[in-house]
Amino acid sequence: MEEQKNVAWQLISFSVVIFLGFLAVGLPLPTFSLYVPGVLHFSTAAVGIVVGLQSLATLLTRQFSGRLSDTRGPKPTAMLGLFCASMTGWLYLVSSAFTGHPMISVVLLCAARLVLGLAESLFITALTAWSIARVGSRYAGQAMAWCGIAMYAALALGAPAGLAIYHAEGFHAVAACAALAPLGGLIILSRWKADPVEALARRESFVRMLRVIWAPGLGLALASCGVGTVGAFLSLRYASESWPHAGIALTTFGGAYIAMRVLFGGLPDRWGGYRTGLFSLLAEAVGLGAISLASGPTIALAGACITGLGYSLVFPSFGVEAMKRVSGQSRGLAIGAYLACFDVGLAVGGPGAGAIAQIYGIPGAFMAAAGAVLVSLLLLCVDGGWLQRPLPAQQP
Repeated sequence: MEEQKNVAWQLISFSVVIFLGFLAVGLPLPTFSLYVPGVLHFSTAAVGIVVGLQSLATLLTRQFSGRLSDTRGPKPTAMLGLFCASMTGWLYLVSSAFTGHPMISVVLLCAARLVLGLAESLFITALTAWSIARVGSRYAGQAMAWCGIAMYAALALGAPAGLAIYHAEGFHAVAACAALAPLGGLIILSRWKADPVEALARRESFVRMLRVIWAPGLGLALASCGVGTVGAFLSLRYASESWPHAGIALTTFGGAYIAMRVLFGGLPDRWGGYRTGLFSLLAEAVGLGAISLASGPTIALAGACITGLGYSLVFPSFGVEAMKRVSGQSRGLAIGAYLACFDVGLAVGGPGAGAIAQIYGIPGAFMAAAGAVLVSLLLLCVDGGWLQRPLPAQQP
């Protein structure tokens, strides 16, 4: 019991730092759709570019972040990431001073988004790897679960707070808050003692690392397509049927996701990643199917809730199995490779669902997402040996 309390306290401490750092993402995110067209007078396509640049930079720097965490240590890597996250806010602030020159302003905005992508990659990769190292691989699933809780909490609380600040004071106030929040995490982190860095026996290849964790990584990417579809098209699913309260459905999805992680985040460590993942993926597929086939908003709401409950433990479930395949010396690089699979899933999920929706309608996009989750489930069964039959005993 004392050990579990110590583990919980350490993971909460890491989560607080991640939450403060990720507010640099959550606070300004919903304001771009208002600021870029309304103040800078660019099209909605420009909004997509501004928002997407961060994800692109995050994906492209996962290898660098993981290797830096392994070679220089997670503390300096995380501190560099939090510093860059704070600098993003100051770049936003400078951008807001050039609203009279929209092209200069939007270029600075794009530069800030690229820096934020690097920042997120640095501090999320390092803090996730460090939290696993602190509590031990026995609690790797809980460590990943709590990191996810902190990120989603920063988005869930940061988005409405950012909108409120924007409407009250303008984009420059949002920028200032986005600059100050990571500094709080940086101050907390500066007081922590750095763990010794183990010497690497050899320089690990990022491509080789992907080969090592390809099965859990691909499973995560396929399952994450469902979440990308929910984020991009759940509101449109409601709008296409003239159903009310699409916002409540999104809130329900997020609330179910967080509640499941808080209450049952330790299941992948106790049951095993594959066993927990089996039930999680089944629930996610059922939820997505319910959204697709829903005849009314109540069924769609229930589907969103089930999807959130199911997907919540997919990341730590596959993550536990991925971490079993790597050494502690390469944990940062492994986390970076694993998170890159998550990035790819989200990046493919939204556009892929959009292409399917053009041909088969919005319900078809959710059914395709459920199909991707079922493929992930099949991969889990094969990789986990669940479908492998034992060879018959030879007769003497």
